[in-house]
Amino acid sequence: MKYAEVILPLPLGDTYTYRIPQEMETQVQPDFRVIVPFGKKHYYTAIVKAVHDDIPPAPYELKEIFAVADDKPVLLPPQMKFWEWMASYYMCRPGDVYKVAVPSGLKLESETVVHYNNVDTEKIPTPKARLILDAFADANSLTVSQLEKITRIGNLIPLLNKLMRQGIVSAGEELKKGFVSKKETYVRLRDGFHREEDLASVLPQLKHARQQENLMRAYIRLAEPFSADTPPKEITKKHLLEVTGIGAHILHNLVGRGWMEYYEKEISRLQSADDALLPPNKLTPQQQETFQEIKNVFHTKQVCLLHGVPSCGKTEIYLHLASEMLEQGKQTLYLLPEIAVTTQITDRLRRFLGDKLRVYHSGFSDSERVEVWHELAGRKTPVVVLGVRSSLFLPFANLGLVIVDEEQDASYKQQDAAPRYHARNAAIMLAHMHGAKTLLGSATPSLDSIFNTQTGKYGIVRLKARYGEGAAPRIHLVDTKDLKRRKIMKDNLLSPFLKQKIDEALNRDEQVILFRNKRGFAPVMECKSCAQTIRCIRCDVTLTYHKQRNILICHYCGYTQPLPHRCPDCGHPEMKLAGFGTEKIEEEIIALYPSVRTARLDPDTARTRRDCERILADFSRGKIQILIGTQMVSKGLDFERVSLVGILDADGLMHFPDFRAHEKAFQLMMQAGGRAGRRDRQGDVVVQTAQPEHPLLQMLQAGNYDGMVAAQLGERYAFGYPPYSRLITVVLRCRDETLADENAALFARFLLDELGESCVYGPFAPPVNRIQYLHVRHILLKIKPPQRPAAVRAILDVHLRMQSIPVFRHILLHYDVDN
Repeated sequence: MKYAEVILPLPLGDTYTYRIPQEMETQVQPDFRVIVPFGKKHYYTAIVKAVHDDIPPAPYELKEIFAVADDKPVLLPPQMKFWEWMASYYMCRPGDVYKVAVPSGLKLESETVVHYNNVDTEKIPTPKARLILDAFADANSLTVSQLEKITRIGNLIPLLNKLMRQGIVSAGEELKKGFVSKKETYVRLRDGFHREEDLASVLPQLKHARQQENLMRAYIRLAEPFSADTPPKEITKKHLLEVTGIGAHILHNLVGRGWMEYYEKEISRLQSADDALLPPNKLTPQQQETFQEIKNVFHTKQVCLLHGVPSCGKTEIYLHLASEMLEQGKQTLYLLPEIAVTTQITDRLRRFLGDKLRVYHSGFSDSERVEVWHELAGRKTPVVVLGVRSSLFLPFANLGLVIVDEEQDASYKQQDAAPRYHARNAAIMLAHMHGAKTLLGSATPSLDSIFNTQTGKYGIVRLKARYGEGAAPRIHLVDTKDLKRRKIMKDNLLSPFLKQKIDEALNRDEQVILFRNKRGFAPVMECKSCAQTIRCIRCDVTLTYHKQRNILICHYCGYTQPLPHRCPDCGHPEMKLAGFGTEKIEEEIIALYPSVRTARLDPDTARTRRDCERILADFSRGKIQILIGTQMVSKGLDFERVSLVGILDADGLMHFPDFRAHEKAFQLMMQAGGRAGRRDRQGDVVVQTAQPEHPLLQMLQAGNYDGMVAAQLGERYAFGYPPYSRLITVVLRCRDETLADENAALFARFLLDELGESCVYGPFAPPVNRIQYLHVRHILLKIKPPQRPAAVRAILDVHLRMQSIPVFRHILLHYDVDN
């Protein structure tokens, strides 16, 4: 008997052991997908990690593998190694990694299907039960999720159980349908009509059916040449009907008469390039020198940091490096921080790379992502993959270069679900495992990367010249505190100086970007009498007012409620709004400039990839003159006609409870300002702040990035923060606040015994200490890099010790590494 160790897409143990049926012994191999039963009823797609014949010392009867899903490996050996490293370093389960790494179309799971038994239902006791049965009007079988969608009943399970006991419905498990190849219908002449003399006998028979004749002649024209040696061109049914403008029923008549026939063909969902490719743009002398320096660094270092000022042409250098990789037959992974950035870059790269470019992110359908996965798996096809952090998990067979653009961006850090990895650091490890090089690029590199260049771990190349003749934008600091004191800016969001600059830019037919890193209309609604704020019932945060939808929304859990007519605490009838978001800015801009085309780019207006593409395309073409947005507008976008960027609230960026707040604020403002004055024009950046004398803003105005680095590294060293230490946050969550406090205190005490007071801080409640009804407590660990392996072992030992305490089962715990 042979056994397989498999990884399930669940946050459970490392691997599970299954028996391999004798008839499958030759089929089940490492890195293959198999369908396995798990629990009493469910089936999952597991990845085979190892096959062996050692009888496992299991205290229970092992289950058999149900089916083999592949005829070739779905993973490559470096991928499994990468998964193991990620699970180990980021302190999570391999199943957590598997769940985010593989597209849903490759993870078949069973789901509960409810069957209607067609019995007498006159005595149905409740309206809700009647709603469930009414849902079966068009189908006898529906999944639970389909029933929830049709009936809009939140928790169906108790009702379904009651109906099952009455024999009205029954339930079973069925495998969900996974990836299905896309097929296109083609049309062709039937056998016996491929020669010109055969066609000559057919056409006269159609002279009384003019449209059929026209359709046949159009097909002949499109499919030429016709000969015994050369097959006709393949013509899709859709293309033939579009070209002729003739209805499908006419084509059906030709098929029915036996002269033509349909056939299906599997096609790719991936976009192909029809236009002729352009050669990469010639590099400027400064870019060429930088390009050569990067290649020289790669002779001695695995990682190189490209520190280039905004608008210096980093993308052109990336393109030339990727082109060299293609010439060598190798693959390149080009990482970007957000989907919004990929939109513009994709169009730009496709002109030069054509079908050698592959794009991979959640903005594409799951089927498109599966096709990219299949195309790469096991093949050494030289391609450039453009994507966000999820593209790290693709099955690269011949990776030569990894480019991480805007490497300082916080979006590279996964925040919500495990594994909570940092894509920049993971990319460096991925490249190392493949023997590839890593290029980090940024106008404002992270302090971690700069520190690694100072210690000699990374190489560094600097590009200080902007492309063309353009100078760095002028940065103006506007004192909003003084303007409000003098009642010049009482209710307005725009200072007179910013409004003047907007007027000047519009008069020159130039474009404006206004930046505010907060969506919605107003983040706070409070009572005019008692100052009580309207808060989320699930989370410890205020609800944000969204005027367009006229509701209050929690940006943490999505809870919504209508606007209250009076204070829920004191009953006072008047409520007021405090603060402002992108929606309020848009309203003020439209009021000031009613004839100016204005748009907003934030998660509310760019819910899909197409929404984002449409807004950016309209702005690029000049259809939009003023673009208002969150940090989505600050990242690597290139617009020739933007001459002014307004940062409406610099203080909100700086005063945030995070030791990286000043670093992030400087980077974000510098990046946003870099959108102004591209090419040969100098732009303007207007920064509105109540503290124009703040040292960070003074360094921003002077463009003194090195000064910011020195100041921040000095503070980090004094207080033992990264890059001089590694952070691990132990996060405990529980519905019962007392249990959360008690378990956090006990966990911290055990950690203190193992690691000492210099490493353990807390427990403490974070700024948002309740999310989705769960009370949150943190324990912060500061660990010197050489001590990290021993510290991780100590943390896991304490975790194991805590699991022996009965009340600890009420706690949800995870680790946030390098947060």
